[in-house]
Amino acid sequence: MIPGRDHGFTDQGVSLMVSVSMETAEQAEQRLRRVIAQADLVVHDGVWCFEESPADQPPGLTRETLAVVRDQESWSRLVPLTQEGDGVERFGIFSFHFADQVDNSGFVGWLATHLKVELGTGVFVVCGSNRARGGIYDYWGCPIDLLDQAIAVVRTLRVS
Repeated sequence: MIPGRDHGFTDQGVSLMVSVSMETAEQAEQRLRRVIAQADLVVHDGVWCFEESPADQPPGLTRETLAVVRDQESWSRLVPLTQEGDGVERFGIFSFHFADQVDNSGFVGWLATHLKVELGTGVFVVCGSNRARGGIYDYWGCPIDLLDQAIAVVRTLRVS
């Protein structure tokens, strides 16, 4: 591979989700600052949580459901918090839709690192794809008490 050159792969003229590029740390930082500045950012209202159900009982999908994932034992559905309960973590959610043909490779690790350094918190990220809207999108969750601070970090990165 040639350093500094994008090696995105295509299949019959269709861009694939993952772009492979070789670049210096400084080049990656500059590229990812452009990516975050160009992305559509939405801060989702309310408090969010994961609801779990056994693997043999898939959850119902509602208009409010943002994501559903599973492991070998259970389903996990990301939804607005409706009831307080023991052990239910409370999250704030924000999302990014990325422009078509933008190399956002490394974005999750880059932004998660910035948030960890600035706020001391980890995050969770659920990714999806909507080709009609450019491709990849990410839902980001952080502790609800840190949402405003997380968004401040994101907005600073978007203008710098």
